[in-house]
Order: sequence, then C-alpha cells, then structure tokens
Amino acid sequence: METNAKKRVLITGAAGFLGSHLCDRFIGDGYRVVAMDNLITGRLKNIEHLFKNENFEFYNHDVSKFIHVSGPLDFILHFASPASPIDYLKIPIQTLKVGSLGIHNCLGLAKAKGARVLIASTSEVYGDPTVHPQNEDYWGNVNPVGPRGVYDEAKRFQEAITMAYHNFHGIETRIVRIFNTYGPRMRLNDGRVLPAFIGQALRGEDLTIFGDGSQTRSFCYVEDLIEGIVRLLHSDYALPVNIGNPDEITISDFAEEIIKLTQTNQKVIYKDLPVDDPKQRQPDITRAKKLLNWEPKVSREEGLKITYDYFKSLTEEELLQTEHNDFDKFIIR
Repeated sequence: METNAKKRVLITGAAGFLGSHLCDRFIGDGYRVVAMDNLITGRLKNIEHLFKNENFEFYNHDVSKFIHVSGPLDFILHFASPASPIDYLKIPIQTLKVGSLGIHNCLGLAKAKGARVLIASTSEVYGDPTVHPQNEDYWGNVNPVGPRGVYDEAKRFQEAITMAYHNFHGIETRIVRIFNTYGPRMRLNDGRVLPAFIGQALRGEDLTIFGDGSQTRSFCYVEDLIEGIVRLLHSDYALPVNIGNPDEITISDFAEEIIKLTQTNQKVIYKDLPVDDPKQRQPDITRAKKLLNWEPKVSREEGLKITYDYFKSLTEEELLQTEHNDFDKFIIR
C-alpha cells in the first residue's frame, strides 16, 4: 500500500461500468487515481463515493480530444468507449473516434510520461467466430461495414495502433480482450442480454430472445474480470489476453435461469436475430491461466444473485428508464 501510494494511474471511461470498478480497485490498492470521462454513457453516480478521497481526482473530458494531465503517470488504462449495442448504434462516430483518436491521445501521453498502457479490447474483435472456443491466435470473422462494424473495427484498430507504439516507440503496452461481463452498475437500458432480461422481469414484461435462443454466451462476474485486468497490467506480456468465463450457456437456458432467479412467471418471446450477431461466444483462457495464474472464481449463480439484488435496489424511475423502442434493434452480447 505504501509503495502503491507513490504510483498514479489514469483511467479513461472511469464513470462507466468497468471503469468505476477499476477506480475502486486501484483506490483500494493504495494508488492515486486520475479518473476521466465525458459522461456520454458513464454516470457520476458510479464514482461519486470516491470524490472525497484525497487520492482520487476526476476530469470531465473527451479523450478523443487532446489529453493533458499534469504530474507523473505510471499507468494508463483506456476504458473509454460505448460498449453496448444500443449505445454504439446511436453514436457510431463517437465510438469510432474514441477507439482511434482516443487511444492515439492515450499512447502519446504514455510516451510523454513514460507510462505503461493497458487497453480494453473485446471479444467482438472475433466477430461471428468460425473457431470455437475463441483463442487469441484467431483473427476473427468481422463485417467492417455492418451495423456492429463501428465498434468491432474501432477495437481492432485500437489493438493495431497499440502494438505499433509498442514495437516502434518501445512503449510498455498490455491488451485485454474482455468477454461478456456483468455485475452491479450495469445500466438496465444498455442493450445487453443480462440487464435486459432482469429489467423485463422486474417490470413484469415478457423476456425477449432474438433468434431461436440457441446462440451462446459466457458470463464473467465483474470482480473476477477486474482481478484478471490487474494481473495483466503487472505482467510482462504485450500480446492480447482473453479474460472471461468459459462457462458457456445458451440464451434460452439463460432466460430460464433469470425466470427462476427472479421468481417471475414471464413468458419468453422470440424475434428475428439481428445482422452479424455472434452465434457462439466462449473464451479460451489457457493463456490467462498460464501467464497470469488467473481463472474466474465467482459462479454464475452467486454473481447473478448479487447483480439481481443491485437491480432490485434501483428506484422505480430508474427501472422505467429502459427505452422500449430500442428493443427491436437489440443485439445480444
């Protein structure tokens, strides 16, 4: 803790779901945290409990514009980006800019400060995969001009420029490919399947499945994910590493789990599968196990209960904030 107190970390996208949990972790570990977010999808509520902490400072800033941070920086974690289908379908240009201009600014700052950079990539770089499970050597099956392309290609470019700075400028870089993650502070209206199902159950609505429900996802609890990210940051490995839970489940079975968890009697209704929606998603975490001695610890049953209790604690106004008109454009992730 005393050693960490001398270290300073910049976290972009700090008011988002993952960014806010990273802020908590680094503050808890004794670091000084510089949090940055333009609040386009993040919420101050996620980090307001840290505002009185002397080791925490917040800047309302768009990282797609020039970044200035006075004083030393030891680490930069670039987590700024719309990450849900509803968000990046609404703001496609901003999504592309934060994955290109945003990372360029972060890498330039890292070069100036001599800081190590860790970027949040995603399992979406694999697209609709033809390899199962997905390992880091798979190059992906991505449609660059489809509706998901703005997010998928932004993340793929982000990986490419990060490796270019590593190879050409000698910057210390780390790349985490994040698979489906869940936990407290997710937004009910963000378009992802877990909060969508729970929100529908809490409001007494039928659960909506897009496609026939045979497509699969693998859900990792946020606490496990954060641990994997921290271990990767402190490793000496520069190539991408999958962090996720390989416990795969079909969307149909997952809907039944949510109905059982919420003790509701909702029906399941089916709609057409959106364009380019991945049919299978399961991480191969062999590399993370070997290099980081990491694997998820929290079971889906345990993590879902914690997450459900969080959503139940929301106000009625927050529960009704889901934008129903967007469900027809829903893309399961």
